[in-house]
Amino acid sequence: MTTRIPPVLRPEHPLPRPLSTLVSEFGLDYRGSLDGVELHGVTVRTNEVEPGDLFVGLKGANAHGASFAGEAKERGAVAVLTDEEGAALAADTGLPIVIVDSPRGALGDISAWVYQTNQNPPLLFGVTGTNGKTSTSHLLEGILKQVGLVTGLSSTSERHIGDLVVVSRLTTPEASELHALLARMRESEVRAVALEVSAQALSRNRVDGIVFDVVSFTNLSHDHLDDYADFEEYFQAKLAFFDPDRARRGVVSLDTPWGQRVVEGSHIPVTTISATPGVDAEWTVEILDEQPSHTAIRLTGPDSRSLETTVPIIGWHMAANAGLAIVMMVEAGFDLEAIGHAIRDGIEAYLPGRTERVSGDSGPQVYVDFGHSPDAFYNTLKAVRTFTPGRVIMVFGADGDRDPSKRHEMGRVASEYSDILVITDHHPRFEDPASIRKTLIEGAGLAEHPAELHEVSPPEPAIRHAVSLAREGDSILWAGPGHQDYRDIRGVRTPYSARAEARAALREAGW
Repeated sequence: MTTRIPPVLRPEHPLPRPLSTLVSEFGLDYRGSLDGVELHGVTVRTNEVEPGDLFVGLKGANAHGASFAGEAKERGAVAVLTDEEGAALAADTGLPIVIVDSPRGALGDISAWVYQTNQNPPLLFGVTGTNGKTSTSHLLEGILKQVGLVTGLSSTSERHIGDLVVVSRLTTPEASELHALLARMRESEVRAVALEVSAQALSRNRVDGIVFDVVSFTNLSHDHLDDYADFEEYFQAKLAFFDPDRARRGVVSLDTPWGQRVVEGSHIPVTTISATPGVDAEWTVEILDEQPSHTAIRLTGPDSRSLETTVPIIGWHMAANAGLAIVMMVEAGFDLEAIGHAIRDGIEAYLPGRTERVSGDSGPQVYVDFGHSPDAFYNTLKAVRTFTPGRVIMVFGADGDRDPSKRHEMGRVASEYSDILVITDHHPRFEDPASIRKTLIEGAGLAEHPAELHEVSPPEPAIRHAVSLAREGDSILWAGPGHQDYRDIRGVRTPYSARAEARAALREAGW
């Protein structure tokens, strides 16, 4: 079952918890009467308040969340948790107010208490890194299903609870939403959960109140430097995942130099893996065969233990992600031989918008991909090139209001490793799309062997232009939109599907 509108998944049968007990157990300051107040849930957004909720007022860049406490009360909130500034703003509501120095810092632990997610939790797997988080999480969930477990997933693209599937809003949801999701998973008897964890999630307390059984690091490359001062600060945000307060064990890919730094800086036991020949890691991934439909791999570990399987997607980087997922399961206590038996005929997983082929058996091959960094472009273009007897045509744009420092390199890599490049728009948000395209075109000009360049705006005619240039044997890679079903234009999310547009363009061209 799927739905386009991303709902907040909460437990259907929450167990009420007394506010007075929360205040007592956490030793919190409060104002107003706590008598008889019972909490059914926690939220930071007024439009998501349900009767019985604790509304948490966070101080934002432009406004304090507690100033909306009156609206939260009207929707059924029974108490407010905020800081001293927020307490003054919410005083007129008449609701009991619980006061903490940092509401965001307290949100995870308090949400865990309200939803009781620390009682009999499932196996918890967390994946961080610049690229590969979503793919590793989906592959991991697929393998967990194949060994017979009821699974849960939270990734950039989707949330899963068993067979229930909804689209995602953030890579990692706010702590209150994440704990509600875990509580809902418990009701559905989920036994293992794969969670994609961004650097921002670690910096902004979104996974607080959770101790993962196994976490992993995929890689680090140029991205999110609008959120972090430099690479070092970005790296330190990721490294914080490898701490006993967050996780028990770790698996680290050594396919980028940052992996060794994670090993050196980790405060939990870690094992290492690499899909790069010649790298000294405890586990290695070897590519045995590459086909348009799959990649065959051999994973070899300590004592020459090994398994062979296939990954349902192209590219060495996807093979590396699959190996990482398998070793995470081994570190959690699964037997390698049992895993190998379960996936002997291949890993069964659908990776939405990850080098996803949306074309038929004739005509140019068209792939839609979520990649939006120079490194992601390089790996995906390399994978597409492997199965393209003709030319590689690339279509892409860049996010507005997001890390402009990577745009020149995105343009350069796209131009260097494609034959024809069509630069268009993606999510302009509040930026001028023409200005974004201009920067990408400047970057494309930096390539040593630049591609034939076309500028077409907006993306609907851009993909049609790419298809008009294509011949039998060519491939088109449309990078950026991937699984997403909207475009963000001046704060408005307009329904939009790159997959549907690409298929329509092929049909209109007679393919």
